[in-house]
Amino acid sequence: MGSPELSDAVLWQALRRGERAALGQLYDRHVGVVYAIALRLLGNVQDAEDLTQEIFLQLGRSAYDPDRGSLRTFLAILTRSRGLDRLRAQRRARASLETWQTEQQQAIAQPPDLLAESLDQAETAAQVRAALAQLSENQRQVLQLAYSDGLSQSAIAERLGLPLGTVKAWARRGLLKLRQTLQPAVEDA
Repeated sequence: MGSPELSDAVLWQALRRGERAALGQLYDRHVGVVYAIALRLLGNVQDAEDLTQEIFLQLGRSAYDPDRGSLRTFLAILTRSRGLDRLRAQRRARASLETWQTEQQQAIAQPPDLLAESLDQAETAAQVRAALAQLSENQRQVLQLAYSDGLSQSAIAERLGLPLGTVKAWARRGLLKLRQTLQPAVEDA
């Protein structure tokens, strides 16, 4: 005759003490129930096998209390809970992937109209050049030194050998003329 079969509670205590043989016996005794629940929930053999392995590997660290119920019931509830967690995680991952794919498809379907943007910029640049051409040479020179070369009005006056008041007046008149010339283009945009 063989040795008497140990109860789940005795094997559980042995497992908690680190006896690996106890895990093997508990596995052999309950793997069918755990795997069946996992397979029914997840619907995939590989996922069910992974979950079954996870349940038994974590069994020694789990919160099972033999006084509260049978190990079989505890394993069934734990398997169901972890299986549902996996399903929720898979659903979130799928939803995230679908959102990303939808965004990518929309980006491909509606590419930015770079040609139109480029044409708009070229048209704006042409309008500014035309407006600058309408300024007097003095106004154009002062505005170019201020905006293209980044000089202050004092530096412009010094460079051109003009009084500061003259430079300020030319800059102001030039800006007013530009505003007046470009106002219709800005309103159309």
